[in-house]
Amino acid sequence: MTQLFRVVICRSAARATLCVHRRYSKVCPASSERLRVFESFREKHSNKRRTDVPETRLSIQLADGRTVKGTAGVTTPLFVAQSVRVKGALVSKVNGELWELGRPLEADCELQLLGFDTVEGRQVIILLFFSHLFFASFLFSALTNTLPSIRRSVTHQFTLPFLADPRFPFLFCHLFVHSLLCLSLFSPTSPHSASVTSQLSPVTLANQTESSGLMRLLGVAFPGEKDKEEWEREQEEARRRDHRRIGTDQELFFFNDVSPGSCFFLPKGAYIYNTLTDFIKSEYRRRGFNEVVTPTLYSTALWERSGHWEHYSENMFTVTSVGSQTYALKPMNCPAHCLMFEQRVRSWRELPLRWADFGALHRNELSGALGGLTRVRRFCQDDAHIFCTPEQLEEEIVACLDFVKSVYQVFGFSFHCLLSTRPTPCLGEPEQWDNAEQQLERSLQHFGERWELNPGDGAFYGPKIDIQIKDAIGRQHQCATIQLDFQLPIRFDLQYVGRDGQLHRPVMIHRAVLGSLERMIAILAENFGGKWPLWLSPAQVMVIPVGGNSESYSKQVVRQFCEAGFMADLNDDQGATLNKKIRSAQLAQYNYIFVVGDKESESGTVNVRSRGGKQLGRRPTEEVLTSLTQLRDTRSNLDEF
Repeated sequence: MTQLFRVVICRSAARATLCVHRRYSKVCPASSERLRVFESFREKHSNKRRTDVPETRLSIQLADGRTVKGTAGVTTPLFVAQSVRVKGALVSKVNGELWELGRPLEADCELQLLGFDTVEGRQVIILLFFSHLFFASFLFSALTNTLPSIRRSVTHQFTLPFLADPRFPFLFCHLFVHSLLCLSLFSPTSPHSASVTSQLSPVTLANQTESSGLMRLLGVAFPGEKDKEEWEREQEEARRRDHRRIGTDQELFFFNDVSPGSCFFLPKGAYIYNTLTDFIKSEYRRRGFNEVVTPTLYSTALWERSGHWEHYSENMFTVTSVGSQTYALKPMNCPAHCLMFEQRVRSWRELPLRWADFGALHRNELSGALGGLTRVRRFCQDDAHIFCTPEQLEEEIVACLDFVKSVYQVFGFSFHCLLSTRPTPCLGEPEQWDNAEQQLERSLQHFGERWELNPGDGAFYGPKIDIQIKDAIGRQHQCATIQLDFQLPIRFDLQYVGRDGQLHRPVMIHRAVLGSLERMIAILAENFGGKWPLWLSPAQVMVIPVGGNSESYSKQVVRQFCEAGFMADLNDDQGATLNKKIRSAQLAQYNYIFVVGDKESESGTVNVRSRGGKQLGRRPTEEVLTSLTQLRDTRSNLDEF
């Protein structure tokens, strides 16, 4: 229903958006020159259109069978849309060719009017708003009042003078030219569309630590007011579920500038972190994975051998020891696992080797890219690598897909797979790629779940399967991945002795199910809205004593559940009413609240109510313990028992 667009604008122009006067701002000579070139091009372009097309009558055949008369060089698709009362047109097709709404028709033709419900229509919204805001940032102080004035068609030759200014960052030149080349197909947006500016933030360029003086403007475009209102409701729901707010309210984690991009997990957050890790480890034991532990710091010699130093060193944290030896914190585990494989001669009888590693990883992400748990510098993956023979590959891929399916079903996620094929450029022989892609496709066919082709999006070293999940409010997330790697076994000269007694090259599979544990916690927090299922919850049971001699029994109940592995707490605040204690426990998202009075003490029971306020009644404590243990151990998402 909505599409996002991002543009980069000058800081001075960003401040100017607060201005509401309809006037030009004082512009620098470079900006004045851009304005002159822009107006010159517009006038030349308009004159060309008027002289190139003779004014003759023409016939316009619409998609619904109607015929409209017009004048060549005068009648536009926008005029036709208005005359036949077609609302929401954003772009058109003339005899199958994309045609901007404001461009006059030249001859008899078939005309299609395309709205936001088409791919072409949505692309118009993105590209036009990019262009409007970009130009407005240079030319006008009252940005919000100038968008209608600046709707123009542009071509590649027009963009070149704008890029001549040396202060124009090269980083954005390619993006600017590419966007305007695409934009030359289209026209101004329809008057039926609406837009809302939602976020303004500073931009830090690559390899720079300070702000560039540029700003990023994030906005949204809609085909109508209803869509805008729906989007605003979705945004409010997303804000309510924001994992950063949940993390603060539930005291799960925090960040501090002493270690930017590295999370401090408090006891309740650490419980979630460790529970997820234990969940995956239990699956490892069932699926033939063995856990390994590897160092965090390595000499650059390892990264040069693996090829990461050449392609990834700018994203690595380095330290220099006495003697000027340079080391780097590992951003991934795969080179270390290759070292482990080559430690001795391997036999085909040992394969497949499935090695899992929960070591801490560090990546030097730009400060502007950091955001809560979704993008951090220090993180941990449920990372694993499989070394197998080519004949075992298909079976291993299917097993990995089954692993993903079983885990995501526990969380209640629906998902689909993307088969990402060879990019350009890539390493390896074409025949090798063909064979690997065919094996992945056969594995997906055998798996039986929905999948689609994602051409050209594979890693440079091999094709991959990416798994996209959908959360409770319909957002897509890419977490799990299964990647084939031809290059690391070659770089490390990995070999095994086959059945024939000859040396053979193993195939390497990179595999993650949860992906980054930090990012998965963020996704789960927002998916559940902070209402964690019992097995994952850091606040499972709250016991509330009510008068008499119940306090001693309440402590006994808490101890009994804690010894059984539950996160159980006691609220013995003498100054709070029972209703206040219950409400406080509900706001803290305790799954179950046990109210204990004299009757419960005498009968060995607890009065149970759920987080949602449902009364489950007085039940024997041992029975409740057994029921909750079953819910937890089966990783059920149910609230009742």
